Amino acid sequence: MCISDKNPMTIQYEIKSQLAKLLATEDLVVEHKKVETASFNVVSRVLTLPMWENTSEQVVDMLVSHEVGHALYTPSDEWYKEYKINPNVVNVVEDARIEKLMKRRYDGISKTFYKGYTELHSQDFFQVKKKDITKLTLADRINLFYKIGSHYRISFTDYEQTLVDRVGSCETFQDVLEVSKLIYEYCLDEIEKKKQEQETEQDSEFEMEGNQDGQGSGSGFDEGEDGEGSSEDAESLFEEESGEDEDGESQEAKSLGGGMGIGKTDSMVETAESLEQSIKNLANMNGLENHYLELPNVDTDQIIIDNEVIHGLCDAHFADIRKDFEEKSKIAAGLERDWSLYSLEEGIKAMTEADAEFSKFKKEAQKEVNYLVKEFEMKKSAGAYARATTSRTGILDTSKLHTYKYNEDLFKKVSIVPDGKNHGLIFVLDWSGSMSREMLDTIKQLYNLIWFCNKVQIPFEVYAFTENFPNVDEEGMAKKSYEAKSGLFSIRPGFSLMNIFTSKVRGKNLEKQLINFFRIATSFRNYNSHRLVPHGLSLSGTPLNESIVALHKIIPQFRKDNGVEKVNCVILTDGEAYQLNYHQEVQRGWEDKPYMGERSIDNSCFLRNRKTGKTYRTGDNWTSFTPVLLQDLRDTYPDVNFVGIRIMPPRELSSFLRINCDDYNSPEVEKHRLNWKKTKSVSIKGCGYHVYFGLSSAALANDSEFEVDEGATKAQIKRAFTKSLTAKKMNKKILNEFVTMIA
Repeated sequence: MCISDKNPMTIQYEIKSQLAKLLATEDLVVEHKKVETASFNVVSRVLTLPMWENTSEQVVDMLVSHEVGHALYTPSDEWYKEYKINPNVVNVVEDARIEKLMKRRYDGISKTFYKGYTELHSQDFFQVKKKDITKLTLADRINLFYKIGSHYRISFTDYEQTLVDRVGSCETFQDVLEVSKLIYEYCLDEIEKKKQEQETEQDSEFEMEGNQDGQGSGSGFDEGEDGEGSSEDAESLFEEESGEDEDGESQEAKSLGGGMGIGKTDSMVETAESLEQSIKNLANMNGLENHYLELPNVDTDQIIIDNEVIHGLCDAHFADIRKDFEEKSKIAAGLERDWSLYSLEEGIKAMTEADAEFSKFKKEAQKEVNYLVKEFEMKKSAGAYARATTSRTGILDTSKLHTYKYNEDLFKKVSIVPDGKNHGLIFVLDWSGSMSREMLDTIKQLYNLIWFCNKVQIPFEVYAFTENFPNVDEEGMAKKSYEAKSGLFSIRPGFSLMNIFTSKVRGKNLEKQLINFFRIATSFRNYNSHRLVPHGLSLSGTPLNESIVALHKIIPQFRKDNGVEKVNCVILTDGEAYQLNYHQEVQRGWEDKPYMGERSIDNSCFLRNRKTGKTYRTGDNWTSFTPVLLQDLRDTYPDVNFVGIRIMPPRELSSFLRINCDDYNSPEVEKHRLNWKKTKSVSIKGCGYHVYFGLSSAALANDSEFEVDEGATKAQIKRAFTKSLTAKKMNKKILNEFVTMIA
């Protein structure tokens, strides 16, 4: 698929993100950043994961599962303000609790923790292979017992065992705090005893040296007035860690629930410090920092130009042409003709010719429209009857009474045919300069769909994207559709969606609107009739990506306004669009306030959708950016059909296939080439759209009617027949697939 990322590390990060969300059973925000340790913000619900490398999948799964445990079970209470406990002791106990709860919640996760910790132990992440475990503090031994206890025979005294058992029975965080306090006090006693033993040994050594030197027996140590300096040192262990950092945030607040639950450590929990440092070494701290970006919540009222406004401009413009022509004709009577009058005459002539061509096209198009309606009704009925059920009525069927001896089913039956879903159509039309040659033929195809929707009573809205419409506020500035913030994709200020047709307009008013744009479309192929294009409706760039962003708001509103269950969205274009930039706040040296600037996307950028919980790598290639936006749109609205129509000259087929197919050399691509030769069209699935049609611009312009001049040769008749047959094949194929999709 064109939206897939070929970077295996990126794929791994996405998999681990999804793993975290599945385990958490909530809409977590997962970020992979250039950090050394994992962390979870219990307030914002953001799980930050390092970009782990040089380790196995089992270890990564274990680390992710551990952090999800904190996300699910570790509270955000500021416990350290009430409980004067070394936070690292609390972390050890809390780690044991959350991993127990995770194992209880997910049966298979016990293996994950076992395999992960086993691998860490084999690489001596705890740095205990050369140590005497019996000399470690109780907190250290508890930490080892609950993480790698199967690999060590760790001994405890009777009292210590009671504390170990209490750790294993912790169900709430309050339980954790209570047993942590006991363990912490016990560790303080251990540390004090060790200090006293060291002091005794030092005193003995000093006395022996003094006796040998003929010196007195004084210790030489100043213990203070009460001689209990060692106890104060032990108590200072908590005070050193419970202070505030430079930012005023407590160390306890930072430590719990991040980086395997280990914050600042000391000799009280040596194994925790070793594990923390070893895990840090797994993180990739090189390369670019990942940027997680979101789509702006655009105000469609600011970017959509109302249907009445559009056609009000058209009506006024065409009326002005006629008025100016009549006035200048009177003035010019008997005088030398000037250029302006000639230009107006050309405009009137172009309008007359366009209206005549429209009438002819409308008459001929009824065949295609009737075909669409027929196919739609047939497939809709077939689908309904395929879902039909048969039920007994409870009423005797008198025609079956004579069979009562061998037939138990004597009741009348009724077939219940479920009602089909009501459909709606949203059509987005490319109004860019490159469409000028194909615009008239595109408009004709669009009109077929509009007439079809009218006949089968399908509500529709047709938008044309542009950057030329003067959509400005009272001060003459381009209207803003959202508030620019860091981390949001940017929408160009000149972007607008012109609502050129709507099912709310019917009858003669609709036909008048159709004529308006038929005139405009014909003028694009004739330079001399340029006057038929009203101000603001000239062709522009290709803000396709901006249109996709706007669809996030248009689709739910369309569904609400029309009461439809199934929405079909068709996007027609003749080219690709550039990527969107993203907003980033920067501080410039000559300004007091930060400046909201824009940056181009690169391989470090990801599109994040908080609603679906999914993240997509944008890449730095403009050909892959639009499919990412489309996939995000599909994931947001899974019950909407998204159809793409790409108009292109035959020479662009190879480029089109290369961009939208996984393997350019696959047999599937060869099938597309063969089909192109037959029908001048291809249909590709799995590239952002549900189906992406590629249509030959040359074939699209061919009249499907078989017409030849009188006296034509056999060769001319053959060519004319082949052209009409090719056009019919293309139209039939596209129309069949479209009808099948919505029926």
